[in-house]
Amino acid sequence: MSVIQQLTGEFSRLPGIGPKTALRLVHHLMKGSKDDTRRLARAMTELAERIRACGICGNFTEHETCEVCTNPRRDPSVICAVEEAFEVGAIERTGQYRGLFHVLGGHLSPLDGVGPEELNVASLLERIRAADGGVDEVIVATNASVEGEATAVYLEQMIRPLGARVT
Repeated sequence: MSVIQQLTGEFSRLPGIGPKTALRLVHHLMKGSKDDTRRLARAMTELAERIRACGICGNFTEHETCEVCTNPRRDPSVICAVEEAFEVGAIERTGQYRGLFHVLGGHLSPLDGVGPEELNVASLLERIRAADGGVDEVIVATNASVEGEATAVYLEQMIRPLGARVT
């Protein structure tokens, strides 16, 4: 397999990138300067080596704990549960939400073999328990899909007995 085919295959594994777009990206890199390509390669290597999941919420961070979880001005009585880490950024950009987050890492999808054990649900429930009544509300911000709705219903059933309001 040639380097071009290999890189095209890797790009096409990315969400929203089909084989034609992947090939266009490879050709763009080949037409550009070697310095640009090396800079992109370094940035991707840094991403792989330095980024990890926050030990508390599961958001992406360069540190053990993310900036949201370490911010003392955040309201710890409200947790917003999202499916994926990129959704944290989308909510943060609104500038309206001041609570904490919890990244589930996906949604329930029995047909794909994704059950509660494959998601970051146990740690959410543990956070609520450990807060000993300090979490008043959990905002379930899953996607408006069948799987997202099923995940929301499941989370509501698990969280309500712990005393937190689910919205």
